[in-house]
Amino acid sequence: MPTLHVVVPFYEESGTLDACLRRVITAALPAGWSADVTLVNDGSSSSASDAARRICADIGIRFLEHPRNRGKGAAIRTGFASVLERATDDDVIIIQDADLEYDPADYMTLMQAIVRDGAVAVFGNRWGRSADPRLQRRVHRWMNRALTITSNTLSGLHVHDMECCYKLFRTPVLRAIMPALTEDRFGIEPQIAAALGRLGVQVAEASVRYDPRSFAEGKKIRAKDGIRALWVIARERFRRVESTGVRTLSTAERPL
Repeated sequence: MPTLHVVVPFYEESGTLDACLRRVITAALPAGWSADVTLVNDGSSSSASDAARRICADIGIRFLEHPRNRGKGAAIRTGFASVLERATDDDVIIIQDADLEYDPADYMTLMQAIVRDGAVAVFGNRWGRSADPRLQRRVHRWMNRALTITSNTLSGLHVHDMECCYKLFRTPVLRAIMPALTEDRFGIEPQIAAALGRLGVQVAEASVRYDPRSFAEGKKIRAKDGIRALWVIARERFRRVESTGVRTLSTAERPL
């Protein structure tokens, strides 16, 4: 039975974690698929760590942790490495934030691009639905659009939301790009896009729901992360392929 491996980076989101994980484990998947969930606690406080460990034990989710905070990218890479130890080539891996900004009910839509259409990588697109009229949300959208256009120009991808959390990969694709992933924080998003671009992967897209948190509610990304993303986009464009460890996909691993 093929498996959807869900990697959940976690840092101080104990207020939303239980609801998020229960949505993950009850999300509808294509017929014949099962889910396997791995949470990576990225050096949260003792109280948040204890809560996360208790929740994972209660609902049967794998629990990994960093002894200190290293960043979302580091947590994602730790989760990826753990998944790749057991994933088969028929499996799919997805990233899931723990703060309820993204809805696991969209897994079905995202996976259809792989199961039905033969894609090997899929990005979610938060901007394919009705736009939020509030100024802060419009600014957020404009900034993400600018980063996505820049990333597309230098990576060769043609996506509408490079920064979207929801990124799915067939196992062979993730194995191929894993050596190139080095960013510890939010720079992991453009680095993934750049690595896929070097492989020549055609990334499919699917519209997803998005309920953004405010900074008062704990949103972590800041202006400096946007600057870092631009730096990563530029650096990756001129990074020597052989230095990344990325290998070429075989014909069988490429999209149809």
